Amino acid sequence: QVQLVESGGGLVQAGGSLRLSCVASGRIFSSSVMGWFRQAPGKEREFVARITRLGGSTYYADSVAGRFTISRDNAKNTVYLQMNSLKPEDTAVYYCAAGRGTSYAGAYDYWGQGTQVTVSS
Repeated sequence: QVQLVESGGGLVQAGGSLRLSCVASGRIFSSSVMGWFRQAPGKEREFVARITRLGGSTYYADSVAGRFTISRDNAKNTVYLQMNSLKPEDTAVYYCAAGRGTSYAGAYDYWGQGTQVTVSS
């Protein structure tokens, strides 16, 4: 069964904004650090942002700090990624993940199928 589902991707011009959403099962969401990763063609999957289980701490990759904001609503089992001032370099498939945390993909146990974000110049 699908346990994480992303939405909100699309095509946007440079400088624009998008908000990604990820809905998880209650069991997974309530016990997990939630993270966002992205992967461009020919590139390895890279860390974007993560948020601790109760939302008290957030962490960002240097490439997105100051432009992206991660948040979670535990009542709705949903994590968000607000992306502002988008750049063509942000173009990738974005994945939601749940697990024990850190910036390494291997620390996450559950993954969504991804949502495409394309930023035109």
